Amino acid sequence: MDFNGKTVIVTGAGKGIGREIARMLAERGAKVSALTRSAADVDALRGESGCRAIQVDLADADATRKAAIAALPADFLVNCAGTTELQPFLETTVEAFDRLVAVNTRAPMIVAQEYARFLIREGRNGAIVNVSSVASFIGLPDHAAYCASKGGLDGLTRVMAKELGPHGIRANGVHPTVTLTPMAVKAWSDPEKAAGMMQRIPVGRFAEPADVAEVVLFLLSDEAAMVNGISMPVDGGYMIA
Repeated sequence: MDFNGKTVIVTGAGKGIGREIARMLAERGAKVSALTRSAADVDALRGESGCRAIQVDLADADATRKAAIAALPADFLVNCAGTTELQPFLETTVEAFDRLVAVNTRAPMIVAQEYARFLIREGRNGAIVNVSSVASFIGLPDHAAYCASKGGLDGLTRVMAKELGPHGIRANGVHPTVTLTPMAVKAWSDPEKAAGMMQRIPVGRFAEPADVAEVVLFLLSDEAAMVNGISMPVDGGYMIA
């Protein structure tokens, strides 16, 4: 898939899946506007792939909107930023819940609003990929706020697909299983817990960031021109096990 001459906004581009998406897009000719929270990641992204990197805390709604506008113009959008905090349901705090919804659900909405408004003003087509999780389909212990935030993102994706489709803007969701990123290592460091998850994946392994990035690039591309509003698992068969 060739992205020469295209500009792509990627949130959460500093680490994990988002970083691999940014790297892969740049490798295939795209100019990447990378939104990330860490100043160190901003410097690394600029050095590694020539990204236009913008530092922003996506938990801050006003800062998120300003960063989204600053990242324009763009042909495509990938909402990949995410965070988690492990708490049993009965111990889930309002503070943790609000923080996860702010980053995992509200920020993608804000960035997509500004991106879509720009395209509609310009009369241009586009595509949005929201990186969700298999956690939006099932109940994972200690992930109450995370599951809720990703379920909310899925609802937004479907509404985006319905409302933006007539403007030539597609929206799809990608749902990875455990992917070997720093956040996943934090969430799945317990060997017993990880083994139980692995046993449900028929292909016998967790995902690598590149596995997810390839699917994201396909959904952005013209090859997926008739794909709109789907929830695409990248899970090695986890959902059928």
